[in-house]
Formats: sequence, C-alpha cells, structure tokens
Amino acid sequence: MPGRRIGKLKVQHHLLEGLEDYLGEMERWEVVKTIIPGRIVRQNKGSGVTGLFLKYPTITGYKLIYKKGTSFQEVFVVCSDRETFERLFRERFG
Repeated sequence: MPGRRIGKLKVQHHLLEGLEDYLGEMERWEVVKTIIPGRIVRQNKGSGVTGLFLKYPTITGYKLIYKKGTSFQEVFVVCSDRETFERLFRERFG
C-alpha cells in the first residue's frame, strides 16, 4: 500500500490517539523535512505512560516512540540537523 503525503507527514498507517498533536507541532519546525509514522503495536501489559519519547538518532534524523496505554507506535523523523531537532524536542516535549 503506497503512502500519501499530508504536508511533511507521510501517512502509511493509522495514528494512535493523541499522536497527531505532537506531529502537528513538529511539522512547523523548519529543521523537520519528513515525518513517517510506523505500525501500531499492542501489548498485553502497559505502563500507563503516555507521551512521545526520543529513542535514538538515525542516519537521516531520529526514531521516536509514542506510547499510550498498552500500545506504542514508532515515528521516524527526517531532519536537516539532528542537534537542533533534539534541542527543540526536549524544549517542547520534555
């Protein structure tokens, strides 16, 4: 199934509830070139923690994880400057 683009967001999968707010904020950052959400994974146990977290840097940007209840979703961000992205992310999302 080919993805479609909505601004900087490449949509191939559904989004977990609440993730769209985070992605909408990041779309406005000049350093962000593309946002690619991954598949939703559901687990039997959940930590109850909700939020978007930096996982690790990649060659082209960052891998993020959005957690909500017993589900999580990977998000890949392509950016022009990883250091600036990380600083903006920490300032905005903690």
